[in-house]
Amino acid sequence: MKFHITTFGCQMNVHDSQWLASALESRGWRQTGEDEALVYILNTCSVRDKPEQKVYSELGRIAGHLRRDPGVFAAVGGCVAQQIGRGFFERFPFVRLVFGSDGIAGAPNALERIAAGMEERLALLDFMPTYDERESVPAQSVQFARQAFVTIMQGCDNFCAYCIVPYTRGRQKSRHPDAVVAECQALVDAGVREITLLGQNVNSFGMDKGGVGTTFAQLLRRVAAIKGLDRLRFTTSHPKDIAPEVIAAFGEYETLCPSLHLPLQSGSDAVLAAMRRRYTLDRYMGVVEALKRTRPEMALTTDFIVGFPGETERDFQATLDVMAAVGFESSFSFKYSDRPGVAAVNMEPKVAPEVAADRLMRLQTLQNSITRKCLKMLEGMETDVFIEGLSRMQGGEVPSWKGRDPAGRIVNVHMKKGHADDLVGMLVPVRIIEAKKHSLMGEGTGIPW
Repeated sequence: MKFHITTFGCQMNVHDSQWLASALESRGWRQTGEDEALVYILNTCSVRDKPEQKVYSELGRIAGHLRRDPGVFAAVGGCVAQQIGRGFFERFPFVRLVFGSDGIAGAPNALERIAAGMEERLALLDFMPTYDERESVPAQSVQFARQAFVTIMQGCDNFCAYCIVPYTRGRQKSRHPDAVVAECQALVDAGVREITLLGQNVNSFGMDKGGVGTTFAQLLRRVAAIKGLDRLRFTTSHPKDIAPEVIAAFGEYETLCPSLHLPLQSGSDAVLAAMRRRYTLDRYMGVVEALKRTRPEMALTTDFIVGFPGETERDFQATLDVMAAVGFESSFSFKYSDRPGVAAVNMEPKVAPEVAADRLMRLQTLQNSITRKCLKMLEGMETDVFIEGLSRMQGGEVPSWKGRDPAGRIVNVHMKKGHADDLVGMLVPVRIIEAKKHSLMGEGTGIPW
């Protein structure tokens, strides 16, 4: 059976799609281009309204493939599937399966049953009380360039006022630490060199009823100590839960990359309180200072929401001030939008759309300026770049490659003669020669390893 997966949203969705593809391929299914597929799988995101609307648009396009083959059908998974549920069956009759974030473990078997004509429609929407371990699939070291994601938990208990995630992904459920470490060890044994640990709030790992007493700091140390692992990352971190032991680990393990995505959302204590973030700006800045003391080369990125209900110009200016003070290398920033069922829907006063749009533009303009300065400071420095593939910037006698430095910055690498072989999945010594708007240019200086 030929299938095609389209993924919206976060890294957890990307990882879920990779796992689902491998699980189907292990059953003899074949992943193809959109024009050949008989089964279309959408892995969806509902954090904001725009990604949700993209799902409906994509389903409209898929409907056109029914003219090519009336046996074509679709499956919708992820957060929008959890939110809309069986409503997809009524609006789009060719949707035969909906599955939420907890239901993905059963999606491969469900798809097989539908494809074989054993089921007409299936909905896998129940939240599980504990983490449901998924079936093992072959390690994906070659397909994914010796990089891998490993999910350590599912769901969230924070209930921030603007966020739909606890309602679409359920309450927090941690995996057993031994299962996480075993998966990481198997990936490294198969050739993976870089692992990213994933969760809605990794710092609260083990703090739910499914936990067995292992903290995130303890799990991090176990994974960082795996022999043969070159780089370790994790995302996402909630500032209220990051422990001193996690910060200390950045100074203890070279494997742990000097980069951290630490969502701030607002620089105003009043707005943070209204958002129910449960930390103050002082707490956040204390974490930033501790991280930079522990690992001076630490690169920090963040998230911002502008135009949250009740946000004043003074509140927004506080956000700009914090952005400049911390020097975030990059940020994801969005205008607030109401999501169904969250507390902020009923909060007043709402910020006018044109005011929110203006604030977003001003914030992103400042971020672009900070990003350029951060990258400019790296010119002339030497680093190791993990090669992910060919660069779009070609033109020399030998290929140019795209990779990332330890902090996760994109580096386009021009190799000297003699180093033109396939370098995907290798670490290359590089000297940074030029800073671009959002990336770096480098030149290979040594033998890849």
